[in-house]
Amino acid sequence: MRVLRRASGGGRTRSRRPVRISGAGPFLLGCLPVLAAVLALLLSACGGDGTRPRRTPPEPTTRPAPHTAPEPRVVPRSAWLDDFTRHAQPPPRYDDKVVAVFVHHTDTPNGYDCADTPRIVRDLYSGQTGGRQWDDLGYNFLVDRCGTVYEGRAGGVDRPVTGAHTQGFNHRTTGIAAIGTFTAGAEVPRAMTDAIAALAAWKLGLADVDPRGVARLVSSNDLSLYPAGHEAVLPALAGHQDGYATTCPGAALMARLPAVREAAAGLQGRRGPTGPAPSTGTPQPARRVLRTPAPTVSDIEADRRWGT
Repeated sequence: MRVLRRASGGGRTRSRRPVRISGAGPFLLGCLPVLAAVLALLLSACGGDGTRPRRTPPEPTTRPAPHTAPEPRVVPRSAWLDDFTRHAQPPPRYDDKVVAVFVHHTDTPNGYDCADTPRIVRDLYSGQTGGRQWDDLGYNFLVDRCGTVYEGRAGGVDRPVTGAHTQGFNHRTTGIAAIGTFTAGAEVPRAMTDAIAALAAWKLGLADVDPRGVARLVSSNDLSLYPAGHEAVLPALAGHQDGYATTCPGAALMARLPAVREAAAGLQGRRGPTGPAPSTGTPQPARRVLRTPAPTVSDIEADRRWGT
């Protein structure tokens, strides 16, 4: 680019040799204000000291909280199993989680004193491990008429212990036995059903299962209502008769299960629609789609051995 300078004397202007600015293009000088503005914007974006600005961390993604319920008080095995009755047994078996609960009744007299419950549970243990030659008490939990919950099968109340309560559907389930006989016309104590609801809400809540929903379970035994290896869609809080040909847990207790489901869902903090219709005890056709792992040969053999 050429720059003309004015002569200092004589009032005349004369041309001199142009002055060159090294590296300057034809638009450099005219664009200096624009470049300065761009530079100012860059410095502002980076911070006054030229450092890179700190990025605001993104808002954390919030996931829906799992629907859990408090763990109810459970009377341990040591309260009812004495050294005289106890016998050696194999280690407990476990599943990955509990996705369904089966409710039973023990088919024993109803007019007992709740202080006598430990003896009743001990007698049930003796009958199942003696006459039936099972490895342990089949039920995972037992509930008396006063609403007291007892630990049944060994292995840990907070763990998914494989029970021996519903032939073909002991895997990924928990068995809760109501102590008594609850056929049609029998009185079902409110304290008992409240305790069953609290226990089911807690156990199902560990896997965030809605007690009003359904569970897909694979049968492990041909003696159930579904052939071994077939999938059944059952209530997440079911009666024994939903999976096996029996009248257990009795018509009176079966009729209370819809209310128990609702109470359990409420204890988990669930609101809104009540979900699927309550179980009627009528078996559904067997399905061939396996949505949970099929039982292994060792599982089926163990089920045959222990009557589960």
